Amino acid sequence: MDEISKPPGIIITKMQSVHLDDLAQLERLTFSRPWSYDALAEELQNPLAVFFVAQSPKDKQAVGYIGMHHILDEGAIANIVVHPDYRRIGIAKALIAAAVDYAEQNRLSRLTLEVRVSNLPAVALYEGMGFKRDGIRPDFYDSPKEDAAIYSLYF
Repeated sequence: MDEISKPPGIIITKMQSVHLDDLAQLERLTFSRPWSYDALAEELQNPLAVFFVAQSPKDKQAVGYIGMHHILDEGAIANIVVHPDYRRIGIAKALIAAAVDYAEQNRLSRLTLEVRVSNLPAVALYEGMGFKRDGIRPDFYDSPKEDAAIYSLYF
């Protein structure tokens, strides 16, 4: 993948326990069915989990993250979250780039993800980074009920 620049001062690092409070808050702020603190903490013990966090330059607060699971030769992206105050400056792109770098370094054959079909900004981001739509999962999401579009990036 072409070099993706991070927004100025943003640090991309592996998720650690010090990030959990911020990430749980981001989940509650963003999703109708958020992951809990405990669910995020369990991922720290999951040998298949690969989570990267974006930290603000000022106070090292976690302002975004991407979480995926490395299963055999594939990466299944479970979540991408960016704090509303930090959106549209390239953080999501930098987080996806970190996942792509991981995939390339670990010789994965593809990354996959699901996205609400109505989430047009996210769809545009994924397509702009080379992901291709593989299909639809009808009624995949709740609160509100909505189809998921399945996207993959093949290596």
